[in-house]
Amino acid sequence: MIKVMIADDQELIRESLKIVLNMNTDMKVIAVAENGNEVMRLLKSYQIDVILMDVRMPELDGVQCTNLIKDKYPNIKIIILTTFDDDEYVYNALKYGASGYLLKGVSVPELSAAIRNVVGGGAMINSNIVTKVVKLFSKMAQNNFAIKVDARAAEELTRTERKVVVQVGRGLSNKEIAERLNLSEGTVRNSLSAVLSKLNLRDRTQLAIWAVQTGMVQAGGEEA
Repeated sequence: MIKVMIADDQELIRESLKIVLNMNTDMKVIAVAENGNEVMRLLKSYQIDVILMDVRMPELDGVQCTNLIKDKYPNIKIIILTTFDDDEYVYNALKYGASGYLLKGVSVPELSAAIRNVVGGGAMINSNIVTKVVKLFSKMAQNNFAIKVDARAAEELTRTERKVVVQVGRGLSNKEIAERLNLSEGTVRNSLSAVLSKLNLRDRTQLAIWAVQTGMVQAGGEEA
């Protein structure tokens, strides 16, 4: 059973999401919170797998709350759920370790699928803002927030590993990558684990950001 928390300052949204998500047989909304401080308090009492996190909340917003959670509870997955496709929020939420970013207009099946995806180790970025994210990280690649990796380690990536990195940067799941590259899902998982280890990165979200920053995604990179 996937244990979900909903963090949103609007009660109607909290309760609506709770009702529709609880209709799934494989997930249960364990707790709801109206701001980031309440999220942090509740996490002391509940074991949570995934948090649906609004961005703009009083007291402690969703971006800063994401930063605190990933520092203290690194295994909890976070999906930023908001009406604002604001560049700065997209950037910081992913930089701090959110597994995905969805607009509130997303359908219930898409939201449920996203929750299952991130629990399975995938990343989820709404298709409406993928291009925006790619452009944003490209523009910010040289600033102090860029994801840093050892250049020699990056050069040691195999051809297959580079192909996998490109697809991760495009937001594809392991299954989608396997189908795109004609590989088994096991090979994709092993390649991804090897890449994260070589580059000393925390998760596939950081890897996706790095892939965009380096230009691998924009260049196509599949023949690299």
